[in-house]
Amino acid sequence: MTATATLTDRYVDAAMRTVPESQRTDLAAELRASIDDQIEARVAEGQPRDAAEREVLTELGDPDKLAAGYTERPLWLIGPRYYLDWWRLLKLLWAIVIPSAVFGVSFAMVLGGATFGEIMGAIWPLALTVTVHVAFWTTLVFFVVERTGRGEPVTGPWTPDSLPEPRQRGARISDMIGSLVFLGLAAGAILWDLFIGFVPTEPGLSFLDPDLWPAWILALFVLMALEAVLAIAVYALGRWTLGLAIANAVLNAAIAIPAIWLLMDGRLINPEYFPTILGAGGAEVGAIVATVLGFVFAGIAVWDSVDGFLKVRRGR
Repeated sequence: MTATATLTDRYVDAAMRTVPESQRTDLAAELRASIDDQIEARVAEGQPRDAAEREVLTELGDPDKLAAGYTERPLWLIGPRYYLDWWRLLKLLWAIVIPSAVFGVSFAMVLGGATFGEIMGAIWPLALTVTVHVAFWTTLVFFVVERTGRGEPVTGPWTPDSLPEPRQRGARISDMIGSLVFLGLAAGAILWDLFIGFVPTEPGLSFLDPDLWPAWILALFVLMALEAVLAIAVYALGRWTLGLAIANAVLNAAIAIPAIWLLMDGRLINPEYFPTILGAGGAEVGAIVATVLGFVFAGIAVWDSVDGFLKVRRGR
């Protein structure tokens, strides 16, 4: 979809993202018809179609502002000139600063030997504090700019070049195939690791703790099979639904939580793996790797769960 999307497609998609679902279809058709009419009028006057399309969209301006006008939604916090710049920057900073702060502090606490309860007790107040501070200082900067600035918004005049690509709303067969292939390769890698190993100089040395077989490994394979069923169900329905997103979140939690617990208990990674390969300093390296893997498991589970709910929203 994105490879062949025209500027008009991208403009209409961007404008409709903030329009209520009940109005989206009618307004999208109305906006597209208006754009096409203006383009055809310019083409009839001898202007090249590509140039005509770009000029029409430039005159329409920022699609978010156009959508706000359709829905009579005010765009201001301090003043309307910089509202969209403020909101876009604030969302970007929240997406970067909050996870970075939480990761940095929790990672340091894990290396310092803090318990899970101590980490949870520290990161939630931290996340709230960072959220408030980012919002306050960003808003203060825009307050000053609003009162002292003149001319164009901070990011410069809007042009069609800033249009995002349309986001995928349906379920693609490539997504299903990719999920099934990944799950198959992961299952194969787990079995190969447990029975053969990936270290040529140490045949049979597995990365995963051999004691995980058979109960934990078979349980993981059951969850991976359910993940495969979920991928097929999403493709069969043609879209993500709320029920599928909830099932996806439950499966992510069912995989990530036991994995993190086993890591913290020292029962996921083979305790002989790093000492065998690295010698005396292997235990310390193993502890660091376990900590990093714990954050990776948690990050993937949270990201994939949130992404499922976002796909539900986009599908609507």
